[in-house]
Amino acid sequence: MATTLEVGKKAPAFNLKNQEGKKISLKDLIGKKVVLFFYPKDMTPTCTVEACNLRDHYSSLTKAGMEIIGISPDDESSHIKFIEKQQLPYHLLADTDHAILEKYGVWGEKSMYGRKYMGVLRTTFLIDEEGKIAHIIDKVKAKEHAQQILKLWK
Repeated sequence: MATTLEVGKKAPAFNLKNQEGKKISLKDLIGKKVVLFFYPKDMTPTCTVEACNLRDHYSSLTKAGMEIIGISPDDESSHIKFIEKQQLPYHLLADTDHAILEKYGVWGEKSMYGRKYMGVLRTTFLIDEEGKIAHIIDKVKAKEHAQQILKLWK
């Protein structure tokens, strides 16, 4: 199941704690372009590649006026370790009860080695200055994620 959200519609509100326990909400980001990327788990290989790609291109993304925010089901202490180990310059938000993951339609059934389970469907939403969804990237290429974003949103 992929997200049922649509480009041009208002992005669902969120108010989650970042790695430092500070609440970050979508309404606080109105007036900025927001790159909201949902990823399965801190410290896992593909998530690390994706996070580091965004880190390596962080200055290009921020020069283009973008605010980068990651959301996963991991808790704040896991996010702190991930940020410190990978030197990530952006916020990671904790959605341990999956409420926002479900609002965005990115919590769903996955399959690995024939085993089905529930997890995060790696997806990125580009949210414009008015809080509307400008683009949805549901086929995230971890090694080229920043380039995917920059190509869509210059």
